[in-house]
Amino acid sequence: MRVAIPRILLAALAVGAIVGLLVAAFEWVTVTLFLENLLERPLWQQALAPFVGLSLAAALLKWAGRGASPSTSDEYIRAFHERSPKLPLMQLPAKLAAGVATIGFGGAVGLEGPSIFTGSTVGLAVQSRFHRFFKRDDAKVLLTAGAAAGVAAIFQAPATGVIFALEAPYRDDVTRRALLPSLIAAAASYVVFAAIIGQDAVLPFLGREQRDLRLADIGGGALVGLLAGFGGRGVAYLVRRAKEVAVQLPTSTRLLTGGALMATITVVADSVFGEVTTLGPGISALEWLTAEDHSLTLIAALFGLRIAATLTTIGAGGTGGLFIPLAVQGVIMGRFVGEILDETDTSLYPTLGLAAFLGAGYRVPIAAVMFVAESTGAGASYVVPALIAAAASQLVAGESSVASYQRAVRLGHLERRFTLPITSALSTDVLTAPPDATAAEFVYVHVLGRREREVPVVDAGRYLGMCSLDQLEEIDREQWDEVEVGTLMRTELPAAGPSWTLRDAVKAMDMADVDQLPVIDTDGNFIGVVRADDILKLDEILEETEG
Repeated sequence: MRVAIPRILLAALAVGAIVGLLVAAFEWVTVTLFLENLLERPLWQQALAPFVGLSLAAALLKWAGRGASPSTSDEYIRAFHERSPKLPLMQLPAKLAAGVATIGFGGAVGLEGPSIFTGSTVGLAVQSRFHRFFKRDDAKVLLTAGAAAGVAAIFQAPATGVIFALEAPYRDDVTRRALLPSLIAAAASYVVFAAIIGQDAVLPFLGREQRDLRLADIGGGALVGLLAGFGGRGVAYLVRRAKEVAVQLPTSTRLLTGGALMATITVVADSVFGEVTTLGPGISALEWLTAEDHSLTLIAALFGLRIAATLTTIGAGGTGGLFIPLAVQGVIMGRFVGEILDETDTSLYPTLGLAAFLGAGYRVPIAAVMFVAESTGAGASYVVPALIAAAASQLVAGESSVASYQRAVRLGHLERRFTLPITSALSTDVLTAPPDATAAEFVYVHVLGRREREVPVVDAGRYLGMCSLDQLEEIDREQWDEVEVGTLMRTELPAAGPSWTLRDAVKAMDMADVDQLPVIDTDGNFIGVVRADDILKLDEILEETEG
């Protein structure tokens, strides 16, 4: 173990440096080369740009990515929960290019999605390339470290990157084993990214003024948190529906529909706000929002149009993340609440909305508060109410999340074992009994000869039932040579299928009060048996080999 730790840390350092370089290039091309240029273009070009970008993204994923999905941060969470995580390195260039096309041409999603996918893929690639130096479980550690590096770089917030990567796989839990490698990868990624791009604050217009912590701010944080919890819950539901649309609709239909809707939203935003605030991740919308005072109607309109733009981009199959779009919705909602409470002279309420809405939508409350602290430079007068807001939002967010593969909590030791397939404890070298065998043959061959108390009854390969020693208590010893097993066997006992998990098998054995379960295929042919003792032995073997 003393040798393995330095290798993991060195690998995390290398992953962080590589990810920082790739994310810096991705950010420069997407924002500086395309998005900023697009925002200076005439309105008709801005209206058409999302359709062009979405079409390019679809083509890149289909041809260069060989049918890759537009999912990015979801792929990190999905891979994290797999026993042997895999993210094809060949898909990385296509997904990065699809992210450039989607966001650089005005898609209303965030840059952190492709950045997380980049980090996760690089982490797994390093483990795979040098697998002889690492254990199998180290793949998940470097996967997490890579995700932390991706967030740390794109937001220039290394602590946020670490906490997000540890929080994101679970709604109500964190993964701790990857903490130290994630810290190193995030730090390395941030240093490389900052050396190339610079150290500009992501949200420089929030949380900058000095103020004392007030009791009213605590109450305000709770109010914002409750509203954000319900809002994040609703947005999570809409995001899941949009993802389903992206999968179900034909490519041409979703691209044409998405392009038309984005063009309409762009034109409407320009007419309502005097500028296009619905293109890109949403930084331009925040600049408009914080530049001067606006009416409640305009703020509500911005909230609705931004949600519509993000959902449309997702439904059309765009490649990007939801971290910044959720943060933007939170800022807008916080500003709305601040206007109602006549707190217009401070950026406190927009900052609280950011923490609460982001925490509720992604179910990452600690990362959301840390993002507030790192990206805005806010002090305790902001962070403490933000903690209250994030906590309150979790109370009403329910089980909703914008992340498709997020789980509630980490599984315990035995629970992880129970997710294994039933074939991991399957015995196929089983001596069965034909239905015309006598009770005496059953006793002498199976009970005394092989010490089996329960035996499957099989005829020409087909499973018929189970015969046990308990059934012999119902007949006299003198009748053993006459009574056939077929008349003694129990046919009502459950039989497992090859697709079952160990959890399914244990539950079935417990309900039937038996110690073994026959396994048959869909045609009723006998495959083997699973015994409770074998499941316990498997747990001991896995504990020794993985420890």
